[in-house]
Amino acid sequence: MPSDKPLTSLTDLKVIGEYDDPELIVSKLEQMKDPEFLEQPDVREKGVEDILNIFNSVQNPPWSHATHQFGYIAPPPPGSTEVQVIQHPSAIKADPTLKNSRLNIRLDRLRIHKYPGGGLHNVLVSFAARNQVADAQEFVSFSQTYRVPEGQSAGIAGYPVFIGLNVGAQGIAFECSTVNVKNEADQAVLSALESSPFQTGLELLTTAQPAIAPFTTLTLGLVKAFAKRNENVPVQKFYLGLDFEDAAMGIRLAEGNYIAVQVPDETTIDWNKWIYKPELGQILHKADGSSLEYNYLVFRVSRYVD
Repeated sequence: MPSDKPLTSLTDLKVIGEYDDPELIVSKLEQMKDPEFLEQPDVREKGVEDILNIFNSVQNPPWSHATHQFGYIAPPPPGSTEVQVIQHPSAIKADPTLKNSRLNIRLDRLRIHKYPGGGLHNVLVSFAARNQVADAQEFVSFSQTYRVPEGQSAGIAGYPVFIGLNVGAQGIAFECSTVNVKNEADQAVLSALESSPFQTGLELLTTAQPAIAPFTTLTLGLVKAFAKRNENVPVQKFYLGLDFEDAAMGIRLAEGNYIAVQVPDETTIDWNKWIYKPELGQILHKADGSSLEYNYLVFRVSRYVD
């Protein structure tokens, strides 16, 4: 299976759900002027523990979780509008024809149910992976910013992240993080990521590219710098290794959509109770048609075609 060695410095990011000091959480919510936090009566006169107890008992905010649960949606038949089942990616069959191939990775959904700070969120999303070229590996990363109103999804579908990522025989591994950017100066810097060079994803070759290393260093440095600003905070972070093995708890590599949901526990969601409706482009509960009340993103794996 893919190496479980950390890919990049994204693993150094400490998301708000990992804060072990309640006072740090209170301080961060104040810095970001979180509206629901500031609406608490006499918020500055209460003790830290009292504030968090009130806040968590009422809201149980989705951003406070440090765990992710994964799902998988198989590619539908061409032109099909039938509802699609969602499975845990350990329950699917790996596609061995993807060994030593090239893949495209695209971001299909970024759903912000609730992030610290409220209102319109500027979210810096960063992906990192190993590009396996010849007998070597090169670390690659790509970052993009999206403006997402609270309780909605970013206006994206099929946004390119890695184009032509080389898989190798063991599979691939990803890291992904999100940083909620409220610092006004940083928001101006983020506008550079919306320029044309960043709109087509990171195009990779079958040989190592000298320009990749400094580009990766630049983007990861940007993420780390933003994460340390007072008004900014990392919210989501996960590692996902996709391989071709049959181990019971392994995550298989196949074409399709992978869902990463920020949850309190890895067993929070029973995917048997959820479906994807292509005509609506929504993940919905079978019984009542409700949406997932969590933060999540969906990325797509597809075969690269010259």
